[in-house]
Amino acid sequence: MGGNKNKPAAKQDKGTVTGPGGEIKPAAAKDEKKGKPQQKAKLAVVLEESQGTKVIQGMKAVTVQGVAKAAGVKISVANSFVKSLEAKGVLKRAGGYSGHRVYEKVK
Repeated sequence: MGGNKNKPAAKQDKGTVTGPGGEIKPAAAKDEKKGKPQQKAKLAVVLEESQGTKVIQGMKAVTVQGVAKAAGVKISVANSFVKSLEAKGVLKRAGGYSGHRVYEKVK
């Protein structure tokens, strides 16, 4: 009475693939691409001090996100640049919380 039920598509056997002409091939033979794995290119983006100071000159409140957007660089690059300026004494921390720091220029 209660015959076999069809399995959902997600549960069906994925070990076989039907090729042209109806022959059955194992799934591993479907896409065999061997070769050297591609290496990720290492990119080094540096915000030059002259370009960075031009960006900061027009800002009232300096944030990492603002510097990144104005200079057209990633936030990680802008963060390291702002931290280096803070270490040199060009910027000082004025406020912010939870990783969103606000800096001001030292006069």
